[in-house]
Amino acid sequence: MNYQQFGISPQLVERIKLKMKNPAIKERVKNMINGISKKDLQDGAIVRRLVRNAAGVMSEKLTSTQEEQIVKFIIAQKIDPNNTFHLIRLWGMFR
Repeated sequence: MNYQQFGISPQLVERIKLKMKNPAIKERVKNMINGISKKDLQDGAIVRRLVRNAAGVMSEKLTSTQEEQIVKFIIAQKIDPNNTFHLIRLWGMFR
């Protein structure tokens, strides 16, 4: 499932990808999601908090609509951070 189907703009994705190339930002985001489980990534409140925190780290001002679209996208992916196939699929989505 493509992120654009959730109304997430390619421009936003490109900006975030560019910011994630900064080693300091990448490390802060990695530390933020360290220890997150599949169950956590299905909980809207936890995902919303992660999205807000990550946006803050990257100095991205998200509208409530953008935030909601990202949260719905993440939940719909049913990501298991311990499943290598899931991580490869995500990597392919945003290359």
